Order: sequence, then structure tokens, then C-alpha cells
Amino acid sequence: MIESRTPRWRRRLSLLLAAVAGPALLAGVFTATPAHAATADDIRLNEVVTTGSTNDSIELHNKGAGTVDLSGWILKDSNSSSKYTIGSGTTLAPGGFRAFDVHDAFGLGSSDKARLYLADGSTLVDSFSWSSHSSASWSRCPDGSGSFGQAATLTLGAANNCGGGGGGGVTPSAWPGSSTVTTADASNVFGSDLSGLHQEGGVLWAAQNSGKLWRLVSNGSGGWQPDTASGWSAGKTLRFTGGSGAPDSEGVTVTGAGSGSAGGVFVASERNGDASGTSRLSVLRYDVTGTNSTLSATREWNLTSNLPSVGSNAGFEAITWIPDSALTSAGFKDESTGAAYDPSRYTAHTGGVFFVGVEGTGSLYGYVLTDTGAYTRVASLSSGMAGVMELQWEPQTSRLWLVCDDNCSGQHRTMKIDTTGAFATTAAYNRPGGMSNLNNEGFALAGECVAGAKSVVWSDDGNTGGHALRAGTIGC
Repeated sequence: MIESRTPRWRRRLSLLLAAVAGPALLAGVFTATPAHAATADDIRLNEVVTTGSTNDSIELHNKGAGTVDLSGWILKDSNSSSKYTIGSGTTLAPGGFRAFDVHDAFGLGSSDKARLYLADGSTLVDSFSWSSHSSASWSRCPDGSGSFGQAATLTLGAANNCGGGGGGGVTPSAWPGSSTVTTADASNVFGSDLSGLHQEGGVLWAAQNSGKLWRLVSNGSGGWQPDTASGWSAGKTLRFTGGSGAPDSEGVTVTGAGSGSAGGVFVASERNGDASGTSRLSVLRYDVTGTNSTLSATREWNLTSNLPSVGSNAGFEAITWIPDSALTSAGFKDESTGAAYDPSRYTAHTGGVFFVGVEGTGSLYGYVLTDTGAYTRVASLSSGMAGVMELQWEPQTSRLWLVCDDNCSGQHRTMKIDTTGAFATTAAYNRPGGMSNLNNEGFALAGECVAGAKSVVWSDDGNTGGHALRAGTIGC
């Protein structure tokens, strides 16, 4: 129903203008517009990003108590001739956040505005204008109701970092290990696009964006080389279920179920290379016990519809698996129930939760993936960084490692479950002093410490100097 009572409009506008007149607004100028429909009153622009790897992103927040259908709603910048139309069937749950990558429709400049319209294209729901680029984002605090200000932490798809929790503002400290980094592969073995890593004992699994999985073994001198047995010498080509497509494989992990990789290797893919313009945020399971040179997924969990919209090349970049026992012992809270995580609520699901990282938003999500192909999201959180390229669970310390690439100068973070049952940042580290600012998209830790140190390995997507792998250490 259209709201046309002028007194209510004037009262709301006056209150909002008064609320944002303070210094927290910095260089931005917030212009709030009265909601013109009952449901629209609950939807607000909440975060805007104009620079970095997630530039041209606009987040919406539902501050109301009911789900809102956003089908056909329109986002615009200051140019009325350009628009981004939200897809049919898009909804936003109460308290939910959803980010939209509008880059293909328009760009957000240093002096610009974001506007949200109903599907009629003329009913303005909300707008925000600014006079300088985001650094790292223009964020509204409190979410959905406060004024916009510059925030150092990107939180697209999750609650804004408004000064409490999450550790988004943690100042990085020196790398917690040796500053020395060495090459860990022979020259030009892999080429570019080597991405996610996972170490399983004496085997290093590596996912390559071109739809390839590698099984690497020790080269006898502290580095890694392709396994020459069972058809792995040139890596194995990956396909979706049924043998079709070319997964853009970005992350890789194994679980504690079924004796590790013997129970399947799990790959995070952001799209099908045969349809590269469309997001397809999927976790794929592969049987790696045979000798075939091509592997077809035995299961796909397509999570695209359950996540905020991102560009087709800004989706899943990382994946790791955390056992149920580690989560329950730490008091992990299940966001789907609001109570302590109870694995018995779910059917057979590998005995743990998969956490995936989204490059374009820097957000993390936890999923129970059942053997039937069903899934439930049990966690949503921000990495506190502009992007997240790798996730690794370190069971010996019960901490989650997060890695960003050269867009964050190679920053690493660790998280643990806090007293509220949520993952919170415990530390941030600069890259080792002996490593250049490489486009590292993979990071893996050894399971054991030797002489007070644990070996680690990174994968450089750019294959700088003809080498994709580098090795270093962290202290125990």
C-alpha cells in the first residue's frame, strides 16, 4: 500500500537528517527517503563499496520482522539511465544482509550515490550519496537505522563492524615464524592459476582454476612434485556430476570421515568454465581412488541461491572442514536454530561442517552438507578483510586460518570460537618478511611440529618467476 500521509513523511525525514548530522558521517552525505510501501520500509541500503576487489557493491539489509520479496527491485547510481535489476525470486529474510555486485550495470565513483527503487522504477525506497571513495567501505551503524561512515572492515553479506566483536580492526603483527621463504616446486610445473591447498599427511592436494586437481608428494628436498602414480603426473581434469562442464576449482579439503581423501576430496567451485559469466557457488565431492585422468563429481551441493549475489569470478575461493566434535566442545552456535550446534539434528553429513570463503565479499559461511545433497547454513561471518582466498582448520590449536592475497598485502588471520558461540578474530599477521606481495590463493599447514616449528606452504596464482609453490614455517 502506498504511504501518502505528509506529516509522517516530514517527521521521519527530519529525524533521519538530525541523526546523520554528526561527525561520524565524515565525507559522505546520507539522504534518507521515506518508504513508499509497507514492506519497503524495512529494506535499507546498508553498505557500499567503491574500491578494491569488491568495488561496485551495494548491500541491502532487512531490519524488519518479515521476509521481503525483492524481485524486480532496482539499484541505480547517480545516472538514472543505468540500472541493476534484482533477479526474480530474490528474497531477504528478517535481519538478513544481501550484497549485489552491480559492476556490469554501472560503476560507483568517488563522488556518486546509490539508490534503491521498487520494481516500478520510480518509487524511491532509500538512497545514499558520498563525496569520496570508500576505505574500505561506507557502512551504516547501527545496521539499517544509523548513519553512514567510513569503515576499515568490509562486511558485505554480514552485519557491519560497528565497533564491537569480530576483531575486524585488529592491527597485524609480524609473521609468527621464520621470515625465510623458499620456492617449493620445480620451474614451470603448474603454470598460473594454482589456487587452494590442503595437506593430508605426506600428500598435498592442490586445486587449479582451470578445473584440475593435483596430488603432490615430497620431492625429497622440502618441496613438492606431482605424484607419478595412478594417473596423477599431470593432474586430473574435473567435471561436474554426469561428466559435464568445467568447474572453476578454487579450494580443496578433505574430511575426517571415510579415512580422509579415501572418503572423497571436496572442491569449492565458483562457476562453470563453460558458462563463465554465471555464478555457480558449489561444493563438489570427488572419488580419487581410481586411475582415470578425468574425475566426475559424485555429488554437488549448489549453494548459489542461499548466498548473496556476487560476480561470477568473485565467488567461492576457499573451503575447509571442521569436525563436529571440535565445534560442540567449543560451544559453537548454530545460526539456523539460535541454539548450541547439535549434530544429531542433521542426517549423515561427514561428521563435520564445511566452511567456505567468498572472494568478492570477504565473508565466510558454514554449511552442514548431508549425504543426500541437502544443506543447512549454520554460520555467517565476516573475515574482516577485503577478500578471503584460503581457509584452513588447524586441529592442534582449534583455530581457523584465513588468508588474503596481494589485495590485502598477504595478510593472514586466525579465528576461534568465543564465549558467544561465534567465530571471532584472535590475531592478524603480516606475510613473512622474505616473501614478496604475491597473489597467494592457497595456504596449507603440516600436521606435526618439528623442533618447535611447523611447515607451511603457499600457492601463487600468478606463478611468479615460474614458481607456484613457496614454503615457510610458523612457530608451535
